[in-house]
Amino acid sequence: MPKVSVTIITLNEAAHIGAAIDSAAWADEILLVDSGSTDATVEIARRKGVTVLSRDWSGWVDQKNFAAGRAAHDWIFSLDADERVPAALGDEIRARLAGEPPLRGYRVPRVTYHLGRWIRTTDFYPDYQTRLYDRRAARWRGQYVHESVAVDGPVGRLRNELEHYSFRDLRDQIDRINLYTTLAARQMHEAGRRAGPIDLLVHPPAAFLRNYLLRRGLLQGTAGLTISAMQAYSVFLKFAKLWELQRPGRATDT
Repeated sequence: MPKVSVTIITLNEAAHIGAAIDSAAWADEILLVDSGSTDATVEIARRKGVTVLSRDWSGWVDQKNFAAGRAAHDWIFSLDADERVPAALGDEIRARLAGEPPLRGYRVPRVTYHLGRWIRTTDFYPDYQTRLYDRRAARWRGQYVHESVAVDGPVGRLRNELEHYSFRDLRDQIDRINLYTTLAARQMHEAGRRAGPIDLLVHPPAAFLRNYLLRRGLLQGTAGLTISAMQAYSVFLKFAKLWELQRPGRATDT
């Protein structure tokens, strides 16, 4: 039976890391790579018997690949500090690894807890993520945002959900949107993408309609309406920042 290492990268995650580690107790190893936390993250992890490595922040992709490379086992489950592996998912992973798995990577559906409930509508769900993989045939790729695991060959799916406690509240979500849209706009600009009035006029309302109607946000009441509006706001901000970058003299500011 192949053994599995759970890898976690952290920076000031004291509020989350204890529960994340506890949820990964089914693993053969838990390895945490910390990039200079000034809170109790490292202390909590060490108290729970986790292997802790310290490394300066080098970006999400490089940090996660480093963690996978330093793990004791080839099969990796990459866990974020604000995520939890429910018992059913842990059991499913162990069962999938009970014999030599036929595939080198597996995607898991992720469900987010936000605005007082589990969100199983809008673009938030099922939010499949490739998290279980054989490092001999897969690695993290990406640039500033939307990092993902690229697997040599087909990827399977797990059935049970990974739980995600992404935002403390709407203010936290807005702060995160501001950060990620800046990174997304920079990534688009460097890839040669440009924005104009049509992008600002068409894409945000389309995002709202997709989330609220096609992805059934309306079934979750005010929470679904709010998330749909925030998704539209995020799209608007991304294209507005891209437009700002392409103005004369602005491209070199980043």
